Amino acid sequence: QVQVVESGGGLVQPGGSLRLSCAASGSIFSVNAMGWYRQAPGKQRELVATITRSSMTSYEDSVKGRFTISRDNAKNTVYLQMNSLKPEDTAVYYCNAEVLGGWPIQSKTYWGQGTQVTVSS
Repeated sequence: QVQVVESGGGLVQPGGSLRLSCAASGSIFSVNAMGWYRQAPGKQRELVATITRSSMTSYEDSVKGRFTISRDNAKNTVYLQMNSLKPEDTAVYYCNAEVLGGWPIQSKTYWGQGTQVTVSS
């Protein structure tokens, strides 16, 4: 079994910062790509940022220059540093991880349960 758990959400004022964390645990051989997605009320889930195992990154246009994705391979953990937050960043943020693991060993994408980020004065 593999679990993916996010943490770090909360309420922040516009212009503020938050750091999200997401850890994969369980029967893991390796974690390949990891990513952050978000879903605002009434909208579809959208990709925010991704990072490969070798730390190549990509970002959705609206967060470039404000958000930074990083990872610690030893801890199977990915982070999302969010600066200069705007009200339109309000959403549930989800993490996913492409995991090689389980038994029999297979590559599968796992999702976390989500963490709420609210940007409001």
